[in-house]
Amino acid sequence: MATITPSRRVRRTPFSDGVEAAGVKAYTVYNHMLLPTMFESLEADAAHLKQNVQVWDVSCERQVSVRGPDALRLMRMVSPRDMGRMADDQCYYVPITDHRGGMLNDPVAIKLAQDHYWLSLADGDLLQFLLGIAVALGLEVEIEEPDVSPLAIQGPKADELMARVFGDVVRGIRFFRYKRVRFEDREFVVARSGWSKQGGFEIYVEGAEYGMPLWNRLMAAGEDLNVRAGCPNNIERIESGLLGYGSDMTRENTPYEAGLGRFCNSPDDFIGKTALAEQARNGPPRQIRPMVIDGEIGPCTRAWPLLAGGRRVGQIASAVFSPEFGVNVAIGMVDRSHWDPGTVIEVETEHGMRRATVQERFWR
Repeated sequence: MATITPSRRVRRTPFSDGVEAAGVKAYTVYNHMLLPTMFESLEADAAHLKQNVQVWDVSCERQVSVRGPDALRLMRMVSPRDMGRMADDQCYYVPITDHRGGMLNDPVAIKLAQDHYWLSLADGDLLQFLLGIAVALGLEVEIEEPDVSPLAIQGPKADELMARVFGDVVRGIRFFRYKRVRFEDREFVVARSGWSKQGGFEIYVEGAEYGMPLWNRLMAAGEDLNVRAGCPNNIERIESGLLGYGSDMTRENTPYEAGLGRFCNSPDDFIGKTALAEQARNGPPRQIRPMVIDGEIGPCTRAWPLLAGGRRVGQIASAVFSPEFGVNVAIGMVDRSHWDPGTVIEVETEHGMRRATVQERFWR
């Protein structure tokens, strides 16, 4: 595979020195920043994650800071989720929709104060969208990208590693809640969250100069826990049904099509509410489904059409072989006519036609 050419447009992170010393083998570019994708191998990385603890450089989850008297007003405008019910120490998964109901991003919002939020972004330039709305409406709000770089600690031994570095206070953090904890002379927001189903935390490292000191402290503290550098793993996340914005769902899809209807509970007149009204009443015409693909498959580098009687009835955008479950696991966007569990569909891969079967649930 071709290499990534270094550039100021493809930014290194506060943890890049540690990632490179750990022997990273592959990167992708996410929010104009390097994101590691493999260390030992995809399979070995997944197995280690499920048994131990990993430190992930996810600085690419860039933060958009929304701060000022109109901060909550803006947040209520851009998401179908009821932002008014958010607790002071809470993190919210918030689909962001355009005027047609299409998804623009699916960040995690952190409520820092009544007038201050961070949006931890999926891959996409959401800052410009929010800034455009604020400028057009004359909202009293500041929108900027702060010097905040998330570091994820994931795996079944994550609690023990975090307690060794930050103290037992972290054990009491509830899912999608956060606490402020001290590291050296700085307090960081630490949330129980992360892009795996193995459990863990995300540390919002405020100040790039703290990146490598924290990385080194975690690695030293977890030596007997078999801590390793890791990264979001395609096998584990597909098994778990964790969706990737820009792949499994795009602006062409609504939150209902992405299976996120439970997050569309806002009483406000958010952007896209009128466009989503019909799907809110009657459900979407297509929706995300777990699938198994028969036979050998290679990398899924493009959308694979799903076909029934020669007619397209959806697509698969993420697929990989799962060593633990012994099947090719996949995430499909499937038309209502063919989304029932047990339905068999053809899938046109880059490697030939294969048979795919809709599953009742994801594997985790």
